[in-house]
Amino acid sequence: MTSFIIPAHNEEHWVGQCIAAIRTGMEAVSEIYEIIVVDDASTDATPRIAQEHRAQVVKVNHRQIAAARNAGARIAQGEILFFVDADTLVNAEAIQAGVRALQAGAVGGGCLFTYDCAVPLWARILHPIALALGRPLKLVGGCFLFCTSAAFESAGGFSERHFCSEELVFVKALKRLGSFVVPRPTVVTSGRKLQAIPFWQVPAILFRWRFRCHHREALDLHYGKLSEDCKSPAPGPLARSFRLSR
Repeated sequence: MTSFIIPAHNEEHWVGQCIAAIRTGMEAVSEIYEIIVVDDASTDATPRIAQEHRAQVVKVNHRQIAAARNAGARIAQGEILFFVDADTLVNAEAIQAGVRALQAGAVGGGCLFTYDCAVPLWARILHPIALALGRPLKLVGGCFLFCTSAAFESAGGFSERHFCSEELVFVKALKRLGSFVVPRPTVVTSGRKLQAIPFWQVPAILFRWRFRCHHREALDLHYGKLSEDCKSPAPGPLARSFRLSR
């Protein structure tokens, strides 16, 4: 079995599309699967929408993405685990590439991503550089990660000491266990948070991600008012056309 784990906090505009994209992607994969939405203290319609899309909903009250992912993994039945952010749309190619890599002996991996909307100029400049370096350096973000359940256990799951950058710590742990792959297919994720960040704030945010990642109060983009202000409507035309064309 393959398990898809979706951590979600107030993602009513995205979670239904996220689940639908997984189901569409799995139509091309002859595998039994389950979708687990970990509703982390949502105050909107996130859990109801997830249930309407026939996902298993687990309610927690951590307000921490690492803890939410771990909660989903603890009840997952699959030998293969996919961790998909609620504001991310996957596709059959990315899923198949991940499954094939794990079946070939990799312990884990992740896919690079494009954004669903226009992003600021500084992000448009940096994003192609990140894509070019991501595969050779095997560096990915946390919106679409996969691993075997055995590797997840051996790596100790996601570090709950981290309120951000937890995916980097997890990927580093996986790499110590064996092969970590970055397949060629990409997924689509929300660019809403980048739209809220002026260029002059980028150095300070990067500093906090690196040196203040253990302190929730320092991470307004993830846990504060700015995070709530970044809640966006459903995926835009770029995301929908990408998903439908794959």
